[in-house]
Amino acid sequence: MRAVLVVNPKATTTSERSRDILVRALRSEVDLTVEYTRRRGHGVALGRAAVLDGVDLVVTLGGDGTVNEVVNGLMTAPPADPGAPPGSRPLPGLAVVPGGSTNVFARALGMPREWSDGAGVILEALRAGRSRAIGLGRADDRYFTFCAGFGLDAAVIRRVERARYHGRRSSPALYVTALVQQFLVGTERRHPSIMLERPGEEPAEDLATVLIQNTSPWTYFGDRELNPNPRASFDLGLDLLAMRRLHVPSATRTVTQVLSQHADPHGKQVVRLHDLDEFTLVARRPQAFQLDGDYLGEREKVRFTSVPEALRVIC
Repeated sequence: MRAVLVVNPKATTTSERSRDILVRALRSEVDLTVEYTRRRGHGVALGRAAVLDGVDLVVTLGGDGTVNEVVNGLMTAPPADPGAPPGSRPLPGLAVVPGGSTNVFARALGMPREWSDGAGVILEALRAGRSRAIGLGRADDRYFTFCAGFGLDAAVIRRVERARYHGRRSSPALYVTALVQQFLVGTERRHPSIMLERPGEEPAEDLATVLIQNTSPWTYFGDRELNPNPRASFDLGLDLLAMRRLHVPSATRTVTQVLSQHADPHGKQVVRLHDLDEFTLVARRPQAFQLDGDYLGEREKVRFTSVPEALRVIC
């Protein structure tokens, strides 16, 4: 079996020694090539090259951003023949070794938090021939594995990324600070501008922020799962939670419900939809936009679709 290990050398929870141990372990099972990401977006090129080279397995060592880039490379590789439809070329399997600070995708697959334990699970799965097919989400022409956001949560991620650029360490406290700042002074809460459009349905207007999930959980706050849509699953379509006007009492109640692992968020200001095949978000003003925890700028319109059984994952 031919495999490629895509390593983010800036992964926060691994070292050069741990990478060497992982490489030796994988080489005991597969014919392995190691590639390092050099810049943002490089993982897309490496994933695409793996498909074109016809390898059997791609392993990532990094965080959710590394996984997202590699998945987009796998999913957007050109077909073998110019006239063939997209997706006609066989895709490698994907295995994820957690190496970032949160590792939502790996943990949603049931992988252990520690990279060494995760590597052990992958090796056992390879020996047993164990894998599963999972669905993905797509936002316009870009794929995501576990979540997307349009509005407040993406603006919070933008604040966090700016803070990290200036030397702050990623932590739950940093996210809480960014959320409070964005909610109080950075969001126009009284005049929501987002509209949700679905085929054959009346549009839902005057939404302030929208959270989209391809699986559960949406993310983690330390060890605590955050689950706006607890029924979201890799085996179903997309789930959505939107909030209308961000009044302090209603927003606080919804956040409290999300933080509780045993409550389904609900209320007059909450819109929730389950197992969606497609929908479009349209905003009167540009809105912050994120996929899998990476801020991607501002958009006025994004079309979301569910892509069932898109990838084979070794876990």
